[in-house]
Amino acid sequence: MPPLNPHDITRLLESVADGDRTALDELFPIVYAELRRVADGLVRSERADATLQPTALVHEAWLRFADQDRLGARHRDEFFGAAATVMRRILVDHARARKRAKRGGGWKAQPLDDVVDRLEENAGDLDRVGDSLDLLAQVDPRKAHLVELRFFAGLDMEAAARALRLSRRQAERDWTMARAWLRSRLGASV
Repeated sequence: MPPLNPHDITRLLESVADGDRTALDELFPIVYAELRRVADGLVRSERADATLQPTALVHEAWLRFADQDRLGARHRDEFFGAAATVMRRILVDHARARKRAKRGGGWKAQPLDDVVDRLEENAGDLDRVGDSLDLLAQVDPRKAHLVELRFFAGLDMEAAARALRLSRRQAERDWTMARAWLRSRLGASV
């Protein structure tokens, strides 16, 4: 597989955004490895008994993209941010379905001491994390999207700031506030 070329991705994303559905088919093989890497990290951070595999997560996310009329992303960081959001929603939906199926049969909530810093170790409660991010999105959509870009897409602060069209300094302030908000929200019921 050739290396990920941001210019090819941007060109194809612009074509998709302009309504060219064939560009979506060209885009998939170019971004697949990176999507798989993101999905692998997300699934690995989920509970040990998780049943959703990274490949299934990537394909489910791609199907959701394909069902949309437009992606809305015109460059690489925006695309991977949107992909991370879709993958997060899939994982949260999957966790909720598992929880409903079990009806609590032996499942115990795992406390999240430091949500953002230690989420990878304690992400077994994606349902609560998803609800908290949804609530943060109602209060401050930009901060919620920043959390998605940083944690779920794995973007560094510089790339996340670019995707949100913020200065790095503003992104760092938003990150600090979002982390504190999530800690207080998720720590309140622990």
